[in-house]
Parts: sequence; structure tokens; C-alpha cells
Amino acid sequence: MITIILAGIVLFSVINFAAIHTWIERKQSAVMQDRIGANRAYVTLPWKWAAPINWLLKPINELGLFHPIADAIKMFTKEDFVPPLGDKFLHALAPFLALFFGLVGFAAIPFGDVLILHGQTITLQVAPISVGLLYIFAVASMGVYGVILAGFASNNNYAFLGGMRASSQMLAYEITLGATIIGIVMIYQSMDLQQIVRGQGHLLFGWIPMWGIVVQPVGFFLFLAAGVAETKRIPYDMPEGESEIIGYFTEYSGMKFGMFYFADFLETIMIAALASTLFLGGWQVPYLQAAGFVFPWGASLAVPHLAVCALQIFSFTFKVIFLCWLFMTVRWTLPRFRYDQLMELGWKGIFPVALANIVVTALALLFFAR
Repeated sequence: MITIILAGIVLFSVINFAAIHTWIERKQSAVMQDRIGANRAYVTLPWKWAAPINWLLKPINELGLFHPIADAIKMFTKEDFVPPLGDKFLHALAPFLALFFGLVGFAAIPFGDVLILHGQTITLQVAPISVGLLYIFAVASMGVYGVILAGFASNNNYAFLGGMRASSQMLAYEITLGATIIGIVMIYQSMDLQQIVRGQGHLLFGWIPMWGIVVQPVGFFLFLAAGVAETKRIPYDMPEGESEIIGYFTEYSGMKFGMFYFADFLETIMIAALASTLFLGGWQVPYLQAAGFVFPWGASLAVPHLAVCALQIFSFTFKVIFLCWLFMTVRWTLPRFRYDQLMELGWKGIFPVALANIVVTALALLFFAR
């Protein structure tokens, strides 16, 4: 029962954050480009007695926060077109696979340590898997099938080319992404994400939190570079480049297109959550332990258990939001790579550096971690 409740909370949070992410993308691009952005989805009540309600709705309308709801209504009501010569079953299966495997990976992400209620200890993680890192990479790799099937089932040459580009890009950068985190696994000696986060609570030299970004700074930046490529978003959006080949979802409309659109944001949030977990301490707050804050200079501050859990959840959420903001900043700053530049960066740039980082980490552990 507890697992079902946790799964519902995580699912609700992730889906709503992905919906808000669509608004964030529009508003952040507007701020960076010195324009207003999305603000046309107005909700007003026509009755005189509703004037106070309309007054409360005015700032929400002006910020454009109703746009995600308007998008959903539009996609649900648009015609669901299937190409006459396409494979109808695979055409419907592809967006489901992309969305499903984008969601189930969050089950292994720990968003807190433990919550003790009425003497019962609850791990703040939907699925405490001892090989959670392998699980996430496994389900993420399955999402490639949704992209391949979308291009194949549409019976459209442009969509097929976009699907091939997407699959080769995702497969190439999955290998690179895996290489960037080997150093983290070697240092914390675990593939359990909860144990990795707990390991980042230790202190180096008695005062520096042992976060992944401290012990693996090169791995952190390589992970971000490869992770953004996995999301297929600018500057790595060759599979869906509108000015070139249109994309693997060319023949999709209605909510099927919406599922692919939504899956892109889910992948972005997943990369941000995984980067936070592996490199930014996850739910860790510097010097915060189960009983409260314990500072390096000897001082301490008692904090109630529920407040500790709230601080941990807030810390993890803040880090994820910060990385999503960073990804959006990169998206609206850098131009798109050429396809050959993309593959060359992955195989000849990031991947060799990731392998060198593994060797350096192994040597450091051999000579200094005794």
C-alpha cells in the first residue's frame, strides 16, 4: 500500500512538473529573447458575482499558466490521423512506448532518505532496487523502440530518416552516458542510488560534502553533455529538426503527438533527476543529518524529523529545477549541431574523455584511497 501511495505521489509530481515545463520553456525563451511569451490562454467567468474570482485569476492569466491546460485540450480534440499505408498498430504503440519508459524510470530515483511515521520506517523511493542505476539505463534504452517504430510505422521517408537519426544518436550517447558514471560507481562502490546518495553525505577533509561533482567534476560535465543529447533537444535535436527533415513524428497528430512531446520533457526531467542524484548529493543538504545540522566547527542544531524529511525533499526538488533551468538556458543559447558534428562529438570527444576519466579515477583510488 505504501509503495502504491509513493508511486502515485511521484507520478502526479512528475506529470505535473512536465506540464509546467512546457510553460517554463516558453516563458524562459521569451525572457531571453526580450518578448512577452505565452499569455493568451485566459480564463474568465462572465458573471458579475465572479469579479473577485476573475481578479484572482488575472495574474495567472497574464503569466500564461493556463497554456499547458490549453495544450492538453487542443491535443485531445484534434483529429487522430493514421497514414493509410502505415502500420496502425505500431503507429499507436510507438508513442505509448516512448511515454511509458519515460515514466517508469522515476521509480528508482530516491527523493529523500527515510520517513518514520507511527514507528514505521518508509524509504522515500518507490522501488528500492539494489541495481537502480542499471534499471534506469535499461528502461531508458527501451524508449529507443518508440522512436524507431514511429519512423517505421508512418511509412514516410522523412519520418523514417528522423527515426534512424534518433536511434543512432540515442544508442551512441547511451554508451557515452554509461561511461561517464563509471567513476561514480567506483568511488561509492554501489549501483544502488539510495546508497550512492547516502555516500555523498560524508565529508572530505572534514568540511567539504563528498558530492559527486566534487570527486568527479569531469564526469559531471560529460554526463550533462551526453544527457542533453539523450533528450534529443537543442543543440542535439537533429532527429526532429524542423528546418531539415521534420522529424520521426511527422505523421503524428492529436494526443499521439502530445505523448511524444511530453516524453521529451520527461526525459529532460529524468536526466536532471539522475544528475542531481549522482553528482549534486540528491536529497542531501550540507551538514544535515538525521537528528539535525552538525557543522564542522562543532556546533549543532536539532531539527525535527519531519522537518528533516521536508528539507531533503526540497533540496532534491530545487536541484532538479535548477538543472532543468540550465538545460533550457542551453537550449535557447546554442545553435543546432550538424549530424556529423554530433556523432563526432560523441564518439571522438566525450567518449574518449570519459574512458580517460575512468582510468584516472582507478589510479586515484589505487594510490590515495587506502
